[in-house]
Amino acid sequence: MGTVAEDEVSATHLFEAEHAGYRGWNWAVTVAFAGPGTPLSVSEVVLLPGDDALVAPEWVPWHERVRAGDLGVGDLLPTPEDDPRLAPGYVGSDDPAVEEVALEVGLGRVRVLSREGVLDAAQRWHGGDFGPRSEMARSAPATCGTCGFYTRIAGSLGAAFGVCANEMTPADGHVVHVEYGCGAHSETEVEGGPLVPVAEVVYDDAVLDVEANAESGK
Repeated sequence: MGTVAEDEVSATHLFEAEHAGYRGWNWAVTVAFAGPGTPLSVSEVVLLPGDDALVAPEWVPWHERVRAGDLGVGDLLPTPEDDPRLAPGYVGSDDPAVEEVALEVGLGRVRVLSREGVLDAAQRWHGGDFGPRSEMARSAPATCGTCGFYTRIAGSLGAAFGVCANEMTPADGHVVHVEYGCGAHSETEVEGGPLVPVAEVVYDDAVLDVEANAESGK
């Protein structure tokens, strides 16, 4: 199938593999010699995949395969001890509410959101379906920050995020950005009047117009 020069004293010869299930693979036989007058020797023989060979995908550790939404009923997903999104409760965070809880010895949580965890969540929520750039938000008459159904969450994330409490919207029970919005804003007003616009009368059939008949002279 070809020859590949490894260096000045060795080269690898490729031969097509005829084993069932190894289509596209090559036997790679590397030969070398120690110098002029020395015998040629086989260094190694290995089976290597070619450009069209069917190979297994690159190994990905299980904890890197899980994606958002993969967790099902009864599944357990432990967090690693060095998870950068979390910090020990005694270290505290930039969230005043969290710090207040952590001071209660024996009642605080073991780990809390780190600054990286807060920023990661904020970025994810900002770019999600209930962020300010979503299609719903762009067509809304007003933003959630001025809506009566908007319930601000505690902590530093509350500066930009809250929870929607309007059951008539797709955002009900979801974290929404303060600049998100929908058509069910608490202050939305609809002008009164007929739902179907009525055009001005262009012909009044209540008035009879009489014209003389030129042929009869009447």
